[in-house]
Amino acid sequence: MNDLLNIIKGIQPGKFIEREINKRNINQRTLANETNIPYQTINAIISGKRSITIDQASKLDKTLGQYDGFFALLQTHYEIKKHKDKELESIYSESPHIRKSLFWDVDFNNINWAKYKKAVIERVMERGNQEEKDEIKRYYSMP
Repeated sequence: MNDLLNIIKGIQPGKFIEREINKRNINQRTLANETNIPYQTINAIISGKRSITIDQASKLDKTLGQYDGFFALLQTHYEIKKHKDKELESIYSESPHIRKSLFWDVDFNNINWAKYKKAVIERVMERGNQEEKDEIKRYYSMP
């Protein structure tokens, strides 16, 4: 697998496209004209409101100088990441039994426990009491 894809897999493909057109000093309309993909579609892909189809991926591969299938694989890896993130969110949907005051700087009820796992663990290990540290270990299934 391409080294570049290994580095960026899991990111929203539109972010990579945006970076590429900025590096080339072209705009979305120019990319739309060069790929024969409607401007609105390019805009929706870049903003993350639309996925890349196989046909669009092939056109983007050629226009942006990537190997065949690069954008299709990038889109696939992004979809896999979104799926895994959704699974984790369902696993960590309930908050751990710790004091809300440990997270005085954020809305405790809206913390994404899966997404911010590392930060939560660090905060509790740094500022929590022994019961809270044990709860975080249990909650995240840590040894």
